[in-house]
Order: sequence, then structure tokens, then C-alpha cells
Amino acid sequence: MRTQVAIVGGGPAGLLLSQLLRLAGIDTLVLERKSREYVLSRIRAGVLEQGAARMLRAAGAGERMDREGLAHDGIAIAADGRHFRIDFNERVGQQVIVYGQTEVTHDLYAAQDAIGAAIVCEAEDVELHDIGTASPSVTWRKDGKAHQARCDFVAGCDGFHGVSRQTIPADRRREFERVYPFGWLGVLSRTPPVSPELIYANHERGFALASMRNPLLSRYYIQVPAGEAEGKWSDDAFWDELRRRLPQEAAESIVTGPSIEKSVAPLRSFVCEPMRYGNLFLAGDAAHIVPPTGAKGLNLAASDVHYLSQALIAHYRDRDSSGIGNYSAVALLRVWKAIRFSWWMTALLHRFPDQTDFDRRIQKSEIDYLSGSAVAQTSLAENYVGLPY
Repeated sequence: MRTQVAIVGGGPAGLLLSQLLRLAGIDTLVLERKSREYVLSRIRAGVLEQGAARMLRAAGAGERMDREGLAHDGIAIAADGRHFRIDFNERVGQQVIVYGQTEVTHDLYAAQDAIGAAIVCEAEDVELHDIGTASPSVTWRKDGKAHQARCDFVAGCDGFHGVSRQTIPADRRREFERVYPFGWLGVLSRTPPVSPELIYANHERGFALASMRNPLLSRYYIQVPAGEAEGKWSDDAFWDELRRRLPQEAAESIVTGPSIEKSVAPLRSFVCEPMRYGNLFLAGDAAHIVPPTGAKGLNLAASDVHYLSQALIAHYRDRDSSGIGNYSAVALLRVWKAIRFSWWMTALLHRFPDQTDFDRRIQKSEIDYLSGSAVAQTSLAENYVGLPY
């Protein structure tokens, strides 16, 4: 078969790219290794920058987000027995939208189905061929049968463990990584959130985060050592530890209940350069990973898709290939800014195993400065709501 853009990966990045390209009259094929049910069951982040929200609307997939998503004007930061609020509206005149990645993926699948997009789920043994040439192709197996699609371009949206990045010759890519010595133990529960806005807590026992997916679905996290197994934690043990780390008012009012999902997420910062090799483009987690502290994972994928979709549309519509040539350099400028912000938030709020008294004093001083400085709060707010594309 023949398509213009083959997209490897049927998560939010791949689906959003396919939707935008098809709306512009560009033929796409999406290959996803897992079943649709599996993809839609994955629990992921739920804070959308304004740029990501605008892209979903432009893709015709934002109606439910606008109806059900929770607009947030700020966040709270707690440390040393006190907490303060950073007001996004006051500092930068913008908001974020709390809307789960699972819901985003649902909406994108529905939008793709509505326009008859070609999506192959449970595509096994996907391989990319001739990506350094003008005639790349992809092969895969489905229900035991071999398939091939020739294309103009391949978009690798298949995540950190996907085939796309590994297809780039090792001597043509450079990878930067920092692995953090802790993870996040997360619990999802059908309980009302303890706060109408997110609470980020720096505590001597470790970081904690109180967040939500909707008014009746809460998502909580606590910092745990790297390699910790979720099975080590009963629900009661989790709630007890969370209470110790949250501000007293929140700890006393939190509504607990049985966990409906419990998992430990490792934390790392990772970037692959370049994000283009020949006619292969990387987008989303295939190219970069951020610790979840700054809520940038899904949002970075959306910004990659913005740059890539605009480049491909200009190539086909206007015969202008400058965006294709500049894609990697332009996308990486924003990627590294998000990497920096996520690293800074992680360093600000977590306890590190080798943290010295000096390190702790610097961390405390940084939080004190943030609590009293409009300039510092504006910087955090600007990055949190999303830097411009």
C-alpha cells in the first residue's frame, strides 16, 4: 500500500498528528503495537497547557475537553509547615486545563474514526526501512500476515521504548540522560480531590502531590526510593504517608478510599538529538522524557506535533520544505526549555538521598524566594502554563 505519512505509535502524539494532517488533505497511516483497549486504559498525566488545548480544538477534538475539563488558575506549594499559592492569571494571564491523557486519547480516536482515518492496532514487528532515502517504507505483521506501506515520511511517535529512535544509526544520534534516585508512587481513587488546585509538597519525608482528574476522581503521589514496588504499599500505608507530607489542613480533610490503580513511575530526564534523520521525524516520548513534576510530557508531545504538522503541511500545500529542514532545531529549542523547567521543579521539591545540609538550605532558600518574589512566581507560571510555540 501507499501513504504520504506513516505514523508509528497510536498514542496522543501520533493520533493528533494524523488528525491535523488528514484535515489538511494529507494521507496518513497509524500503526499501533497494542490494542485500542490497552491504549485507552493507560493512566497518564492530566494537565494541558494552553497551546495543547488550542491544538485539540484545531483538530476537532476539544469539545469534551472544554465541557468537562477543569480550568486551573494556579497551584499551591507547601514546605516547612506552610504553603503559598502561585496565581497564573495574576502573573501571566493564563490558565491550564486538568483533563486526563486517557480522555484526550479517547477524543482523538473518536475524531480519527469520524474522518475515516487508517489506524492499524496490534501491529507487530514494526520495522522502518530506507529512512535515510527519499523512499522510506514501514513493514509490520497483523494477524500473522506481513504488510508493507511505502511513504514519503515516517513520524516516530512510539515512545521511549519504540522502534523509531533505535532505527537511527547510533553514530548519528546523541542522547542526554539524567536518572533520578527516586520514583513516584501514584494512587488513583474515586474520591473528591482534597483541593480545587494541585498541591506540590516538599517534606522532610519526601515529595507529595495532590491532584485530580475530575471532581470525583483524585490522583495522589508520594516520592519513594528508586526501584520501589507498588505491592509493598497497602492503601492504608499510602494514605497515612500522604497525610504526613501534605499541609495540615489538607491532611485533616482528605477523603480516602480504595485505590483503583496503583503504580510506581521512575523519573528521568532524556533527550535525543537530532529529532530528524533523513525522512524520519521523532515526536513525543520517542525523542524526550521529562520527570512529571512540571507536567510537561504530553504538552511537549503536542508542541512537537505543532512544529511537525506545520512543516509537513507547508511541504505538501506550498512546496516549502524549510520547516522540514528546521524541524529538529526548532523543536529542540522548546524541548530543552521544558527539560530545564522540569529538572528545576524536581530539584526544588524532592529530597535526594545524598542531600547535604548545604543542599537543603539552598532548597529552602529557593522556596522562600519563590514565596515572596513576584518575578520568581511569574517565571514559574510562564513555564507551567506553557511557553509559546
